[in-house]
Amino acid sequence: MGQHGKYRTLVRAAVLAGSYLLAGPADACRLALVLAIDVSSSVNATEDTLQRGGLAAALIAPDVQAAFFASPDPVALAVFEWSGRYNQNDLTSWVLIETPADLLAVAETIATSKRSHNDFPTAMGHALGHAAIRLQNGPACLFRTVDMAGDGVNNDGFGPADAYNAFPFANVTVNGLVVNAAEFEAETDLIPFYRDQVIRGPGAFLEIANGFEDYETAMRRKLVRELSAQVIGQAAPPKDGSG
Repeated sequence: MGQHGKYRTLVRAAVLAGSYLLAGPADACRLALVLAIDVSSSVNATEDTLQRGGLAAALIAPDVQAAFFASPDPVALAVFEWSGRYNQNDLTSWVLIETPADLLAVAETIATSKRSHNDFPTAMGHALGHAAIRLQNGPACLFRTVDMAGDGVNNDGFGPADAYNAFPFANVTVNGLVVNAAEFEAETDLIPFYRDQVIRGPGAFLEIANGFEDYETAMRRKLVRELSAQVIGQAAPPKDGSG
């Protein structure tokens, strides 16, 4: 059995399909950051508008911009949406964020993007595999992070554990943003699923949005935390996966 085991065919297909526009030379790139947003059938049209607008607004919020540019070494950013096992759609190529104009351009791309699918289940493992391939085909940065945002547990295809075994996740941090859209109902599975099965790697953490109306605020908190951590972490990279 090869490097990626029983998922070798899927990995090969993803690599061959990955005609991504890479950023230029990134010798001083401090962080390669992949943002993944959930467009599975549990996310309705209004909620999808809130998350796209929320992500776009979060990226250009003053505190987030300050975190992006707190170091002279830039961040490389890529964004995709995901749902079913064969439904991952890239919203941006790799973009090296060197100026506020670069960040604004990404935010505008996300804000004006159109949802690719709305009737597929939640294939978290496949989305993680797609993120790993994007990182593998991206710029060589000091740190690598994937942000998985969603409002449901895996219910299609293989799960996160199989993705972590099959795809190249060495030295990759996976953070989570749980969208608790139940409002007054207790989510009995979602938060434990993200906490126990999704987040992993050095300094991994979980952020919670109280509904899609809270998406922007939660995304801002998450981006500031992970971007700030990598500025500090340049001098002493984390030694283990503790949060």
